[in-house]
Amino acid sequence: MAEKKVMNRNFVVFGAILIQLCLGAIYAWSVFTKPLVEAGWTRTQTQAVFAAGLALFAIVMVIAGRIMPKIGPKKLAIAGGIVLGLGYLLAGLFAGTNFWLIFIFVGIIGGSGIGLAYVVPIAVGMRWFPDKKGLITGLAVAGFGFGALLWVKLAGTWGGLIANLGLSNTFTIYGIIFFLAVVIGSIWMVYPAKGWKPKDWVPTEEDKKHDDSKNQIKSKQMLKTPQFYMILLTFAFGASAGLMSIGLMKLFPMQALQEAGLSEIAASGIAGTAMAVFFSLANGLGRIAWGAISDKLGRKKSIIVMMASQGVFVIIFQWIAGIPALLYIGAALIGFNFGGNFALFPTITAETFGTKYIGQNYGWVFLAYGIGGIFGPILGGKLGDMGNFPLAFIICGVLCFIAAIIVSGVKPPRINEA
Repeated sequence: MAEKKVMNRNFVVFGAILIQLCLGAIYAWSVFTKPLVEAGWTRTQTQAVFAAGLALFAIVMVIAGRIMPKIGPKKLAIAGGIVLGLGYLLAGLFAGTNFWLIFIFVGIIGGSGIGLAYVVPIAVGMRWFPDKKGLITGLAVAGFGFGALLWVKLAGTWGGLIANLGLSNTFTIYGIIFFLAVVIGSIWMVYPAKGWKPKDWVPTEEDKKHDDSKNQIKSKQMLKTPQFYMILLTFAFGASAGLMSIGLMKLFPMQALQEAGLSEIAASGIAGTAMAVFFSLANGLGRIAWGAISDKLGRKKSIIVMMASQGVFVIIFQWIAGIPALLYIGAALIGFNFGGNFALFPTITAETFGTKYIGQNYGWVFLAYGIGGIFGPILGGKLGDMGNFPLAFIICGVLCFIAAIIVSGVKPPRINEA
């Protein structure tokens, strides 16, 4: 009998990046806020849509992880593409500039679609690339980061969709693109045959330990382990520092640059460049680089280095934000490490609890991002209102040091410990 032909695993990389490019739409929401404010929305309303999208993204991701073993990754990814595309299409066809309709269509439905599909490329990629788990995860989630830049620029300065076609038509076009691209990417979202391994790949003792088929832990068991809470806290502290920095990346440098003698217009331009160019690009590159680094250094050591260095960068940011060249460097370094979170935490989750249930397990771990999204920005905002931006950076920097200590104690639990 002829040997069954095995799919070229490079197609998995292409499909993963294609899907994640579309899911990155959630971070492109900022391009729609200005025309909506001009149409009569409050700034709070614009952020409510964004917050709803993030919340549904995280919540539905937990549900998606439970569904994936039942229907398979391809069907789940297709479902995510349909829901995401439908949300934007409905907003384009029926919402106009109505707040509640856009809140429902883009925030709730669109965010749910992202939550359904997000974990699929990560879970499938790990199965096809046991020899390069970090790199494949980094590439996939980098697509998510760079997707935000693509959709912002296409609707704004590069493509001029909003200016030339209007808000509703832009939503419609995006809905169609998201649906088609995610469905196409889903073609390759299938697991390899049981027992398949890359040609000429010889697992190391470390690989064998992490991929032991007897050490595959389900979510119900995982939630009872101290390792889960250690990883959750580490991720939450790292996310808090990054998201707090994002929230203050323009406000605080503007203040610092003006105190250094620059005009408000000049300070605004420099601070905007720090966020839109240096932080954003480094965020995407950090996902790939930290993934590749972790394949050589190991997941735990990589997270320790990333968190410890992030603690240093976040703390010293308060003293360099008023100097343009150093501001750009600081923004890039913080963004680089922030991006690393999204490559390293899926892989340490897989290596701690097994790859078999990574879809559902990482959904629970990813709730740390929601915790960080609440704590970090609110901490920065409150201390900013009190006139004490530096304290926010010090607190988050110290939390990163604590995170490095916490994760150093993580070891895969035995089944009887779970």
